[in-house]
Amino acid sequence: MFAKPRCPVIAIEEHYWDEELARTYVGAEAGRPGEQHKRLHDFTGIRLAEMDDAGIDVQVISHGAPSTQKLPADSAAALTRRVNDRLHAAIAPHKDRFAAFAALPTAFPAAAADELERTTRQLGFKGAMLHGLANDKFLDDKRFWPIYARAEQLDVPIYLHPAQPNADVQRIYYKDYVKDFPMVARPAWGYTVETATSAIRLVLSGVFERHPKLKIILGHLGETLPFLIWRIDQALKRPGQKSMSFRDIFSNNFYITTSGNFSNPALLCCVMEMGVDHILFAVDWPFVANPPAIEWMATVPLSDGDKTKILSGNAKALLKM
Repeated sequence: MFAKPRCPVIAIEEHYWDEELARTYVGAEAGRPGEQHKRLHDFTGIRLAEMDDAGIDVQVISHGAPSTQKLPADSAAALTRRVNDRLHAAIAPHKDRFAAFAALPTAFPAAAADELERTTRQLGFKGAMLHGLANDKFLDDKRFWPIYARAEQLDVPIYLHPAQPNADVQRIYYKDYVKDFPMVARPAWGYTVETATSAIRLVLSGVFERHPKLKIILGHLGETLPFLIWRIDQALKRPGQKSMSFRDIFSNNFYITTSGNFSNPALLCCVMEMGVDHILFAVDWPFVANPPAIEWMATVPLSDGDKTKILSGNAKALLKM
């Protein structure tokens, strides 16, 4: 455990799996028995012990990918409600250690907006997490805008989390190398491409003009977008473009987390582009172990005041904790 500033540590992208929902997954998304699987289904044994060992005070728990984004419309709302109710029941006895992001039934957007309101108002959840494409539809599609309207109204964030890329994308982009390097289509590159594309599309869609107070969270230090923001913004201002400022929207409406990306140069770039107030601590447990994240924070060349904001201050403000 490192000597942290005088503040709690809140990790906001930490996962679990629901037994009923996990039974709907197939292929590579179905997972397999092992240490990671054991941790995904644990709340108070291994999870708490590893939090204590690392010095993490609070986890904001969310379902792992693909969560509820592939459920059919006829069953999505009812199953998602059960998933969220079980998560609430699991964390309720440990309110000092756990908070939660809701799963949403995106196949039924009106029900998803209602579930966001129910879970935040009645269960105390801190927002919602959406994973990858929703039944092969990008989340900028206007059918999903009722979710964003409700999030703005409730003043809670939506966390855009990766999931496996579209099957055609996997075949065209990654099939030559995925046998020897299976992670290239997932956290090494595929997840980043898919999620960054979703975020860019969301900005281009006009949803932030309609809902200027909407707040979006991206993990993994922003899925490369903070490192590309100057070029994206400049290119979108060349002649022939619709008038907009990508930089202003991204810097004002997006928040990023450190999940699974523990690099000092990358973090400093994010601080310079986004400002420290828009960066929150996360690990990506159990897909990434806690100690590397915590040990890394000891090396970050920022003041204790800035570290305190990243470790918990910004989460307290954004998630009203």
